[in-house]
Amino acid sequence: MLGEKAGLTFPLLSDPEEKVIRPYDLLHIRGGPKGTNIARPAEFLIDSAGTVRWVNLTDDVTVRARGDELVRAADRLGLGPRP
Repeated sequence: MLGEKAGLTFPLLSDPEEKVIRPYDLLHIRGGPKGTNIARPAEFLIDSAGTVRWVNLTDDVTVRARGDELVRAADRLGLGPRP
């Protein structure tokens, strides 16, 4: 898995069936190519207790947090790789 290859101690998740995207109001209806639905870019870091510790949201579907930003945020929160 991508997260394991990067040395992360937490899973990276996706929501292709929109089970979380819809309840969290992260769906741009007809906002994608040719009027398709597209997810609003959103990244969350959630600790092992299920607490959301970091959030990055944007209304611009072309902007997302970079991988290095996620890793730095995880490190700052003590959620990064362990030596």
